[in-house]
Amino acid sequence: MAYKFIDNYRERGARKQLVALLKQRGIADTRVLEAIGKVPRHFFFDETFWNQAYKDIAFPIGDGQTISQPYTVAYQTELLHIASGDRVLEIGTGSGYQTCILMELGADVYTIERQRSLYDRTIQVLPYMGYRPHFFFGDGSKGIPEHAPYDKILVTAGAPLVPEVMLTQLKIGGVLVIPVGNEKEQKMLTVIRVGERDYERIELDTFRFVPLVGDQAW
Repeated sequence: MAYKFIDNYRERGARKQLVALLKQRGIADTRVLEAIGKVPRHFFFDETFWNQAYKDIAFPIGDGQTISQPYTVAYQTELLHIASGDRVLEIGTGSGYQTCILMELGADVYTIERQRSLYDRTIQVLPYMGYRPHFFFGDGSKGIPEHAPYDKILVTAGAPLVPEVMLTQLKIGGVLVIPVGNEKEQKMLTVIRVGERDYERIELDTFRFVPLVGDQAW
């Protein structure tokens, strides 16, 4: 499939405005803001809706899924404290936008998607854009145990609980960021693995995500 994406001064200017807005909303990590400023979010939209790409809103991408609100992407990413070379497991590739933000920060990303149409699109679009994560198709609620342990795990859908299987795939000292709650709203959680069987759990702000579906979720 041939792609002819355009990223001109108008789109770059819109990204600068988006970065300024996220800064006003409390995103303080300059590396995260710089990554948001580099990734052309409109590439993840049908051209008809490019005028929506740099608004701070979630937007439908098909199969009942959305591209997350930029503030949410920045918020979750900031909680991970990505260091260059970190092995990061992303549960829910979706559009691939969050994947690109993680890679801009130097992460080695393992990303899994259960919706075939989204998976088929991202494995073409992201390499076209110059991003080459490790792509997987399947049930993300189980993680990807064959490539564990991970420095960081990011879940981009709302879960009813923290899947035990994900905790065991974290390195000691590793961080899991996951929204947990009911199907209408969730609390953002940071879970730090502080020992072989010990975890520190921090509950943060309320968000609304599409549900995490799978054997270890809804």
